[in-house]
Parts: sequence; structure tokens; C-alpha cells
Amino acid sequence: MKIADIIKYEGDNSTFVWKHPCEDFNTSSQLIVHESQEALLYMNGQALDLFGPGRHTLETENIPLLRRLINIPTDGKTPFHCEIYFINKTEQMAIRWGTDSKVQYVEPTYGFPLEIGANGEMTLAVEDSRNLLINLVGTEALLDRQHLVNYFRAFLMTRVKTYLAQAMRNNAISIFEIDERFEEFSKSIHEKLKPDFAEYGVDLRKFFVTGIVKPDGSEQYEKFKELHFRQYADIAEAKLKQQVGIIEQQTAAQRMVIQSQAMATKRQQEGYTYQQERGFDVAEQVAQNEAVGQFTNMGIGLGTMAGIGGAVGGVVGTAINGAVSGIDNQPPTPLVVPVKCFCDNCGAELEAGALFCDKCGTKQETTPLNKCPQCGFEFTRSGKFCPKCGFNREG
Repeated sequence: MKIADIIKYEGDNSTFVWKHPCEDFNTSSQLIVHESQEALLYMNGQALDLFGPGRHTLETENIPLLRRLINIPTDGKTPFHCEIYFINKTEQMAIRWGTDSKVQYVEPTYGFPLEIGANGEMTLAVEDSRNLLINLVGTEALLDRQHLVNYFRAFLMTRVKTYLAQAMRNNAISIFEIDERFEEFSKSIHEKLKPDFAEYGVDLRKFFVTGIVKPDGSEQYEKFKELHFRQYADIAEAKLKQQVGIIEQQTAAQRMVIQSQAMATKRQQEGYTYQQERGFDVAEQVAQNEAVGQFTNMGIGLGTMAGIGGAVGGVVGTAINGAVSGIDNQPPTPLVVPVKCFCDNCGAELEAGALFCDKCGTKQETTPLNKCPQCGFEFTRSGKFCPKCGFNREG
């Protein structure tokens, strides 16, 4: 005959409450409870002692040597009923939840009605074992994740759907921007649900909204979805083009700086300045000008060359300036043109400088033929009138 029983947890880690199949065990039976567990002893329908981790000796009214005699009036069944419930105190993570119906609201940005749902995960742990057993489990032999979520489904659906509808309406949240509000939704709904779970001895440790069920495939929804993202795509494209333009300008400016630095280094190594380089360019252009070779434009060409003499070099500039100055300062060579003279007596044409007429022999009393008889201006060219006083030389 068995004197005592050994009672320990034999369920899995995903179970919240598990009832041991051994009932009406004898007194002095051994109860073994693990660190992550608690055990509640029921005697005659009452929840009595709550045992923590360790080994415990149970005292019941079922005495091994006497229970056969005591149970004779009850047809061998003990009237001293006893049972043990094990409560798992570990955090139960990644418990899925989801709304059973859609939330209806008017999209604030584009003003069209739509329906959305929500889903996510939560983390639960038993906070008050006695409260959970008495108020929720009752006489059930097992309470696992699915059963617990079913018990709290009404709270979940009411709180989640009501909050989503109010939050999206009051904050004018667009359906196309709702994903970025998941953290805000999670914190707010968590605070609203926590007291509902605590009332039954369960601690809602964490609560996450991980997805919003949108009306994908709906013609109206897809139309506004395309319009919304097209708007942002156009803005992004314009910004990208602007940035590319700025980068290109910066690159061109940097390239110019690098080229300028390279040219400055080259001039420094070769021993000339930027002004001198510009002088070389001007000289080259002048040399290529066809008009420079003509005598009438020689003064312009040489003057240009002389003007850049300082840029080309002191020696070259001095030589050019000297040559030009020499040309400008030379006195003009007199151009003597014979003037027609006539005899005062017979009117015959005289030889230049003749003192007597070779026709009639008359002595000529007029002034030299190369001077004006009125003002004495010496003639260097032929002409009818004196360029100084206007005397008619042939009259």
C-alpha cells in the first residue's frame, strides 16, 4: 500500500496553470516546486496554502492506515478531497493577438472612408496566482496561452479598436503614414489594457502593435495610395536634381581651383606671372593680324607691342619703344615739286629758278619760284594757292 505521493510539475513552459492529476493524496506526501513556479493547495474545495520553490510536506486528513476504514461509509471514496495546482511564473513572450473585425474611419488627408485592422504581440506573466486561479481558472485543469488570450479577447478588441479610431481621428493620422506611429500606439494601448489584466492577477509586461491590416486591393484605396506616393516621389526627384546640380557646380568650381593652382605652379616654375602670360597672348594675336604688316598700320601694331613691352619683358619693351619713338621723332623729308613759272613780259614758261626769260630775255624781278611772293612761305609741293596766305600762285 502506497504511503505517500511525490507531486511535481509535469507540464510544458507555455502553460500558465496546470492541475496535477494526483488528487486525494495521503498526508506526508512530498510537493516539489521549481524556482519559476508556485503551487496552490486546495483542501475540501478551499484554496489554502500557496507554496514557493522547494520541497514541502503536505498534511492532509487522508491517513494511509485509517483511510480504508474512514472511506467505508462513502463507498471507498475519501471525503477529504485535496488537489494541487501549479502556476508558471515565467514571462510568456510573443503571444499573438489580432482584431476580429475592422475599424471604420474616414481618412483625414483625402477624405475617403476605409476599414483597417490591427495585430501584434504581447508578453504576459502571472502576478497573483491565487487571484488568477480563483477568478479566472476555477475548476479548469489547464490554462495555456490560447485560453488566456480568449479570456481577454473582449478587453483587447474593445480597447484596441476604440483607441485606434480615436487616435487617428483626433490626430488626423493618414493611412499612408500610420506605420510610423506603431510605437506610440503600443505605449498608449499598453497603458489602457494593463489594469484589465491586473484585475485577474496577470501582468501585461509588454504590448506591441506590429501591423495594420489595410484594404489592399480596394480600387479606391489603391487610387489614393498611388496619388499619395506619386506626390512624394515628385518632391524627392526635384530635391535630388537640385542636389545633383549643386554637386556639379561644386565639382566644376573645385576643378577650376585645381586647374588654377596647377597653372600658378607652372608659371612659378617657369618664371613668369599671369600678366606676362596675357602679354604673350596679345603679342601672338597681333602677330597673326594681317594689318600689322602694312606700312599704314605699322604704328598701331608696333604701338600695341610697345604697350605690352612691360609684360613681355623690360628688354623687349625698351627695344620696341625705342624703335617706335625713332619712327615718330624723325622729321618729314621735304618733297620738292617743281612749280610752273611764267615770264612777266611775254608770258613764256620759265625754267625753275631762271632769272631771265629764254624767249625774250627779260630779267625776272619776281621772288624765287619756291617762295610765296606775298608771305614768303617756302613751297614743298605744287599747287595753285599758297597754303599759308591763300595767294594765287598762277594768277
